[in-house]
Amino acid sequence: MLKEALYYTPLKDRSVRCLLCPKYCVIADGRSGFCRARVNNGGKLYSLIYGKTTGMALDPIEKKPLYRFHPGEPILSLGTRGCNFGCLFCQNWHISQNSGAAVETVTAQQLVDEARRLGSFGIAYTYNEPFIGYEFMAETARLAKKNGLENVLVTNGYVNPEPLEEILPLIGAMNIDLKAMDDKFYSSICKGTLEPVLRTIERACKSCHVELTNLVIPTLNDSDDHFQKLTDWIFDHTGADTPLHFSRYFPGYEMDLPPTPARTLQRACAIARKKLNFVYVGNI
Repeated sequence: MLKEALYYTPLKDRSVRCLLCPKYCVIADGRSGFCRARVNNGGKLYSLIYGKTTGMALDPIEKKPLYRFHPGEPILSLGTRGCNFGCLFCQNWHISQNSGAAVETVTAQQLVDEARRLGSFGIAYTYNEPFIGYEFMAETARLAKKNGLENVLVTNGYVNPEPLEEILPLIGAMNIDLKAMDDKFYSSICKGTLEPVLRTIERACKSCHVELTNLVIPTLNDSDDHFQKLTDWIFDHTGADTPLHFSRYFPGYEMDLPPTPARTLQRACAIARKKLNFVYVGNI
């Protein structure tokens, strides 16, 4: 069953403009948007992934990574398929870039019941970009909060202000990828733009717990200048107590650069810790 999407506007000739993320895809009848998760059917936009999951697991919250939100506790985690980015280095490309990835059907009530059965403190929307499955995520998040569960988003932060404002009251924590302080990196490597991500980070920090992750890739975003620019922006816009995770890159999807040396991550940490209070290294 298709679910009519939120955040779109009809155009002439039965095409529509999606308003969920800053791509503002104009989608012809019978076609899907960049994310491959929203389809135009007869001049109406529908979610292709409503109630669809590519997998669920009970993860430690530190795996998100979130180190300063319910530390040591497990959280029921689920993902679906598709993404509004096209990162050449994607670590989960088999679901994010594969519109044919196998899915199972689940309801919001089933997720809440499963979280409570497993002793999870909440539900994490993760593995692929959760915002592109906005309709089901929002429905589940409302029910989860009503039942005393926390909601966690692991996201690229590429979402428009209106849908962000609607979901934030339901969210306890977010881990947001800040991939580089360089718009050229975002456009050429991720097929996106930087400014909307920065906007999301600033706004989310005023509403819920936020931790940031920077995947460090050799020759692309591993210079001292990049680490300093990243640190300065976080310090100036969200504060010294915003946790920052430097994560190690490994070759994957369409990128075959060698893995990031551990010493590069140590160098990044040394720079960031001069201003930020909570800096971590991951994936080593």
